[in-house]
Amino acid sequence: MVKHNIALDLTFAALSDPTRRAILSRLAKGDASVGKLAEPFDMSLPAISKHLRVLERAGLLVQNREGRVRRCRLRPAPLGAAATWIERNQKYWTRQLDALAAYLESEEVESNAPTGHSKSKKKEKLS
Repeated sequence: MVKHNIALDLTFAALSDPTRRAILSRLAKGDASVGKLAEPFDMSLPAISKHLRVLERAGLLVQNREGRVRRCRLRPAPLGAAATWIERNQKYWTRQLDALAAYLESEEVESNAPTGHSKSKKKEKLS
């Protein structure tokens, strides 16, 4: 049975959208208000808020109210978990692809190797 890591699923789902990745990149530079985060995007504040909720559900940011302003702060821990998962799987697939390359190279060498049968030997057998 495959272990299902919901937190990892939420992280990758959140990272699947370019707007959310851009928001995380901006937050990597420091905390920002929702209004500031929304400035570079051609979308409504409610649409930005939906993106922020996805990021918050994945644990990638936290929102705090300061008066009437909502401020967002990056929480990088889920990114570390995703990076660890990617690294572990990269090692596995690198080994698999290296083994495949070695197999294909050995097959190529075998197919190009002389078989020990020359045309003259075949003619002798026919005579």
